Amino acid sequence: MEFKERLKSCRKALGLSQEELAKKAGVTGRTIQNYELGTRKPQHMEIVSKLASALDTTVEYLLGNDGMLVISAYERAGSGSAKDINALVSEISGLFAGGEIDEDEKDGIMAALNQAYWLAKEKNKKFTPKKFSDKK
Repeated sequence: MEFKERLKSCRKALGLSQEELAKKAGVTGRTIQNYELGTRKPQHMEIVSKLASALDTTVEYLLGNDGMLVISAYERAGSGSAKDINALVSEISGLFAGGEIDEDEKDGIMAALNQAYWLAKEKNKKFTPKKFSDKK
């Protein structure tokens, strides 16, 4: 089950509309709609925490393993520190080497890292000087 499905399932179990959940979590109804459609995911743990609280569940349940890794990678990369990024890579390398996760979980980790990379790349695109950007 993905984040969008967990979110919708919890909301419906409480009998909340998207607008009601949005109000409780301090986001817009459109945001909840996008989350449930899977077109967007929360970018910050604070939002996920508010959603979990409003839905009377945990952050870990809402995000699952893959989502926790995406949020963690995104927030750490956002700090811009090479030391933080190296620590993240070291942690991920340890997971792969330790043999404590199965192949599906490894695939999920890679997908999460890939998504975090492309999110950061897209976010930073607007700050790239024209002389370094791709010319088409």
